[in-house]
Amino acid sequence: MPVRPHRPNIILILSDDQGYGDLGVFGNPDLRTPHIDRLALEGVRLTQHYSGSPICAPARAALLTGRYNHRVGALSVESNRGLDRIALDERTIADCFKRAGYATGMVGKWHNGLHDMRYHPNSRGFDEFCGFLNGGMDYWYWIIEANSRPRRSDGTYLTDLFTDEAISFVRRHEAEPFFLYLAYNAPHGPLQAPAEDLAVYTEMGRFTEAVSLTYAMIRRMDTGVGRILDELDRRGLADNTLVLFTSDNGPVLLGEGEASQMRYNGPFRGMKYDVLEGGIRVPALLRWPAGLPAGAERHTMVHFCDWLPTLMAAAGVGEAPGLPLDGVNMLPALRGDIGNLNPQRFWQFNRYDPAPHCNAAMRDGDWKLYWSPIPEAMRKLRSDNAPYQENFRQPHTLMAVSNPPVARSLPAPAAPALYNIAVDPYESMDLAEQEPHRLAAMRLALENWFDQVETERRQRAEESS
Repeated sequence: MPVRPHRPNIILILSDDQGYGDLGVFGNPDLRTPHIDRLALEGVRLTQHYSGSPICAPARAALLTGRYNHRVGALSVESNRGLDRIALDERTIADCFKRAGYATGMVGKWHNGLHDMRYHPNSRGFDEFCGFLNGGMDYWYWIIEANSRPRRSDGTYLTDLFTDEAISFVRRHEAEPFFLYLAYNAPHGPLQAPAEDLAVYTEMGRFTEAVSLTYAMIRRMDTGVGRILDELDRRGLADNTLVLFTSDNGPVLLGEGEASQMRYNGPFRGMKYDVLEGGIRVPALLRWPAGLPAGAERHTMVHFCDWLPTLMAAAGVGEAPGLPLDGVNMLPALRGDIGNLNPQRFWQFNRYDPAPHCNAAMRDGDWKLYWSPIPEAMRKLRSDNAPYQENFRQPHTLMAVSNPPVARSLPAPAAPALYNIAVDPYESMDLAEQEPHRLAAMRLALENWFDQVETERRQRAEESS
């Protein structure tokens, strides 16, 4: 009787603030990323892949649940207010794989719930966790935890430590199907890199100090990905392991002088925080020799919400019971069958209470409706920065969090713009006046979506209070 093939292992690798242009395979002429680029050569490259949000915690919440971040309650990054949390009645992708008999592990940056063990990775489907819960961490003088036990820096560069832990997880679970979520915090600030990686870019003499550091951090992460791929090869796991590499949102392009992070980001305008293409279109590469073609390029629109149903389909297991998904199974599209796909996607982000016509967007096929940010709604209170910094220096603490209303007066939003992304990826030609009927229909669709997800979120918040 033939032996039933081992269900595929899944390694989901997420980088932090790495833009579409921050990889050689996506056109960067200066950045060397041979190991991550290898995933494209041996697998599938997606050119229209979108994060769930232009900022960290909401994007991760969409990735982990297959649902828009508003629905699940992760609106922003202020952990001291609980705004990064995934509601407790949501199920995560780790819940799904654990229920299907997979060993589940997470390494790296969580940022989807602090100060309450109910929101901890070990309570959200991950059997094992080694990393930090905060939105950021020092790369040299870190303090992390391993399954709730504090672990202080031993001088290892944090990106290297996360690579080591990922390899250790693979070794421990090579005889069983496993799901590993490896969330590097590179190249998120603070900008710190090993001297040997930094020298590669400073010696070019073409970049600011900040860009050289950013590229050096990506280079070190690329080396780590290479080590993981080599480990899969050594253990005979490469053929039946699906490796997905992506980033949580677009790059930070702020700063002046040597602190300027302005750099290549493909043919796109915008950056982290903004729902312009530069803030939400992010790299995505997949390799699964047993299940996907090699050297393929797909132009189908894929969204973070799609990964939960897609990876579950690849594993041949059903989703855990839970609320209806916003994502769809894209496995046929990854294999080249376009079929009947959902052409509509939505985004909205501002600080604190969501504002419907602020920093909002909708894709409908090639068309994109865009409301620009309202500056007053995008500002983070200084008082919310201190807790973030404190978590660089202390172990994870348990405490109550509160989200009191933020007093502010918002001006009327600007008129929405309409772009054809297929011919204008830079979003420079506003076609709203030429396409009034399309504009009206898309505006209504976005407003209806916002009302729906916000109503669901508010009802849940009232029921749990």
